[in-house]
Amino acid sequence: MTVTHDGALGGRIRIIQGRDGYRAGVDAALLAAACGARAGERVLDAGCGAGAVLLAAAVRSPRARFVGVERDPQAVALAQANIAANDLADRVTAVAGDIGNPFSRLGMKPFDAALANPPFFDDPAALRGPGAAKREAWISDEGLGAWAAFLVKAVREGGDITLIHRADRLGDILALLAPKAGSFQARAVHPFADAPAKRVIVRAIKTGKAPLRLLPPLILHERGGAKHTDEVEAILRGEAGLGWG
Repeated sequence: MTVTHDGALGGRIRIIQGRDGYRAGVDAALLAAACGARAGERVLDAGCGAGAVLLAAAVRSPRARFVGVERDPQAVALAQANIAANDLADRVTAVAGDIGNPFSRLGMKPFDAALANPPFFDDPAALRGPGAAKREAWISDEGLGAWAAFLVKAVREGGDITLIHRADRLGDILALLAPKAGSFQARAVHPFADAPAKRVIVRAIKTGKAPLRLLPPLILHERGGAKHTDEVEAILRGEAGLGWG
């Protein structure tokens, strides 16, 4: 595997990742910023890849513990190398595991929180020809339902589940989590203020009963302006989180 060495979170973390496969970007940064784990909490990153979300969330929450689960052996090895390179091995680990299998197979007790950036497509026909190195990151053989079931089992009662996905799957996300989770909060992510949302960040509480809250949108870019809005730049640099109000 050919790799690149990249920085993130304003240079606070270093990431080795495959050059030709899935590469962490804004989605990963936003998911990590949405975590907000408290001291002593245990957080699971489902499908952690090379560890971009795992590392950024751990740096943002320095008194929490994190475990990444990933089925691709090469990605697990990269995640483990990245954890060591960023001196986080005392409270961050990455292990082999398949989201398509029951959470119980990991032999771990439920977590306080879980994060996920599931593959965006369930049907190979819905995406034109991804390269072999990118297929697992973009197409889920198990489907979004398997991810929802895994995440619900992965957290304790009262624990929170946070994921980022395509905006048009919001209804599916709510429906799949609703039998066991509630107190939903959702924040749409728009490329521009006058453009439809492309992503949505959803937080749910296992056994939560509060009504759905739609939070103010996050706007990534201003037309004719800087690369990112000031709010997003602050998030990417690690100077701000993605608050849930």
